Amino acid sequence: MSSTKDGLPHGHRPGESVPDLLARLGTNAEGLSSSEASRRLRAAGANELAAVPLWRRVADRVRSVVTPLIVILVIAAAASAVLGEPIEAAIIGAMVLMGVGLDVWQTSRSTRAVRKLQARIAPTASVRRDGEWHEIKRAEIVVGDVVRLTAGDLVPGDARLLEADDLHVQQAALTGESLPAEKRVSGEPPTTLGPDAPDLVYLGTSIVSGSATAVVFATGAATEFGDVIARLAERPDETEFERGTRRFGMLILHTVTFLVLFILVMNIALGRDAMQSVLFSVALAVGLTPEFLPMIMTVTLAQGATRMAREKVIVKHLAAIQNLGSVDVLCSDKTGTLTAGTMSLDASLDPLGAPSHRALVLAQLNSRFETGIKSPLDAAILAREVEGTAGYVKTDEIPFDFERRRMSIVCARAGERLLVTKGAPESVLAACARFERDGAIHDLDAAAIARCDEVYRAASTRGFRVLAVAYRAVAAPDGFTIADERGLTLVGFITFADHVLEGISETIARLEDDGVAIKILTGDNELVTRHICEQVGLDGGRIVLGSEVERMDEAALIRILDEVRVFARVSPAQKHRIVRALKAGGHVVGYLGDGINDAPSLHAADVGVSAAGAVDVAREASDIILLERRLDVLHAGIVAGRRSFGNVLKYLLMGTSSNFGNMFSMAGAALFLPFLPMLPLQILLNNFLYDLAQITIPTDHVDDAFVRRPQRWDISLIRRFMVLAGPISSVYDFLTFAALLYLFRFDEAAFHTGWFLESLATQTLVLFVIRTAGRPWRDRPSTPLIVTTLAVVAIALALPYTPAARHLGLVALPAPYLLFLAGVVASYLVVVEVVKTTVMRHLRAPPDAAPRARPARLATGWST
Repeated sequence: MSSTKDGLPHGHRPGESVPDLLARLGTNAEGLSSSEASRRLRAAGANELAAVPLWRRVADRVRSVVTPLIVILVIAAAASAVLGEPIEAAIIGAMVLMGVGLDVWQTSRSTRAVRKLQARIAPTASVRRDGEWHEIKRAEIVVGDVVRLTAGDLVPGDARLLEADDLHVQQAALTGESLPAEKRVSGEPPTTLGPDAPDLVYLGTSIVSGSATAVVFATGAATEFGDVIARLAERPDETEFERGTRRFGMLILHTVTFLVLFILVMNIALGRDAMQSVLFSVALAVGLTPEFLPMIMTVTLAQGATRMAREKVIVKHLAAIQNLGSVDVLCSDKTGTLTAGTMSLDASLDPLGAPSHRALVLAQLNSRFETGIKSPLDAAILAREVEGTAGYVKTDEIPFDFERRRMSIVCARAGERLLVTKGAPESVLAACARFERDGAIHDLDAAAIARCDEVYRAASTRGFRVLAVAYRAVAAPDGFTIADERGLTLVGFITFADHVLEGISETIARLEDDGVAIKILTGDNELVTRHICEQVGLDGGRIVLGSEVERMDEAALIRILDEVRVFARVSPAQKHRIVRALKAGGHVVGYLGDGINDAPSLHAADVGVSAAGAVDVAREASDIILLERRLDVLHAGIVAGRRSFGNVLKYLLMGTSSNFGNMFSMAGAALFLPFLPMLPLQILLNNFLYDLAQITIPTDHVDDAFVRRPQRWDISLIRRFMVLAGPISSVYDFLTFAALLYLFRFDEAAFHTGWFLESLATQTLVLFVIRTAGRPWRDRPSTPLIVTTLAVVAIALALPYTPAARHLGLVALPAPYLLFLAGVVASYLVVVEVVKTTVMRHLRAPPDAAPRARPARLATGWST
């Protein structure tokens, strides 16, 4: 690699030295000037993996809404135009253009809105420009930039190290190797490129510990592994929302295919005009198809994203809104969720529990020189002024990992060189052979180990976090590995207080009342975990340890997950396994995490949630970002997600009740009437006006009862509702047919007009009934929904009396029919209200069902 189509140099050549690379890239160790960086950004484009052009996005949206039925409709429009039916062709074309056009427009608006929200949490990088360090958006990084890398950062592009200090990089996304790789500035130019090169770092990797400066030699899609990272950035698993949409689409397709083919065959068999029969069948298919569903979903979810932003919840993917509303299990660490996460140092103890200044001195040396992400425990240690730490310099570091649960630094002063280790007490004790007390060294025999265990366990039982500190004298200045953490001398324990968040008990109770079970997955020991859980009202009766999880097979793990709410001493790999087991058990899982090693679980969960202050790699793996890491903020987001899905469901129930009923009526009438019950043009106009009335559904309110349970797609419920509610509309249609023929004795044109008005009025106004599980007169619809619905009915009533009527095949009807129509609509709405109440009562979940045992289906939200 040497240059791109924009003419700018980029890439790295095997055997190329740092000076040669800098010269070829037109940069130096001080970085670029702002003006040069701007020029390169304009020429090369943003540092993004997949910058999709506008025309491609529009084409994708068109493909997403162009179903086979609409393709047939386009063909029918062309045929109508050829056969001299320009109005019919125009109506069909307008429906197609309106459906696709509105969806593309709304998707574009929604995408801009979501991007505006995401800009508030856009990933950044530290870059040297004009000789000074600046924090800029990662998308603005260009080839030749000098960047600064620290623990928790995602590498913003392919780069060559200029300086490195105990740098360890997680490269699992590229190499599959779980352990971090150590990177260093090599004296020799790399002979080969790739993750194994010691002084090259690549896009898609993250910094575990240490720090470095590096010069970027490739960005975006031009990076060595750009195509790999693009695939990794995608969520390959079908989401709950996508799965439900697909199943609903199949239900519609099967129903439409059967009805259309049946009617077409029967009409032709009865000797009716073949072309008219084809157009009637195609129009019938259009009437059965919710072609505005993509647009309704996009608008609803985009409005949900805006509402959630007001609740300090930022959505990265629109589909994540509905997935968040479906969550019935939320997994989280206790620190920062149940507790404030701001530690205060409580005591420094020797191995047998007496106060010890020595333990605090060594702990502060370890925390001061650690280059990994500083934990709240480190912050509490460093906040304390301690004598005896002056004069030490760091020579090496062994970074923390979740398998060892400890980290070490090597520091020296006046000829003394120490390897100082701190970490989880049980982990540090396992590496110790002696203990120190009052300046004397003692063997760490079984009795001493028991006494040390008793000291830290007693502190844990009282709710304190505990770190153990140990050391040993070493000779070499650097080159240390994990194997050197042996034969240590224990100097004592540091205890910390972490206070329970105010109001957390009430928030947990509200979440569980709303059907979301909280599961705590923590690396802390079971004693401090039990103490905290009892304080916030979480039943810590049985706490499962990570060691137990390790021994369980998948079936055993799935079985205990509905019984156990707290897991302690679990590693990131075990957390990931628990999340996957919960999903395998039928739950929709949310995972709240902020750390480097939370990324696998965040990606595996149905909804990954992190806070704005999380490390880059965690935010990148998340679907939802909390501007404040509080459960009440997340609870508000869950409720907003359920409200968004509630409005999508209204559109679906409309299409599977009155709309399907009217289509069944058309199918039946076409077989027994001497003429078509409605002209193809009128069917299309009816459906066009009906769809117009639905475009404001996303603005409507949602029942409070609906948001009290997790909501999931249930196609069987939609099918049952169609079977139970659809025939009511058909019964009223057939009664109208009888009145039109035998009471009013209308001719063919008047019959078409009379049923056109009755069909549109009933299927449109019924929305006011089925939009709520309660009484319609007690829950007022949104103003836009009232306006569009009544306006569409008014337009339909006026059409037969306008000059356009003769082009549409409509005629003016006498006043007695309009009075009859008012009575039919009123009684229809009353009957639907009675049936709705009865159906929902039978379909709702039993009152004594445990809300958190298993996610509630859609019906539970409609109980009255």
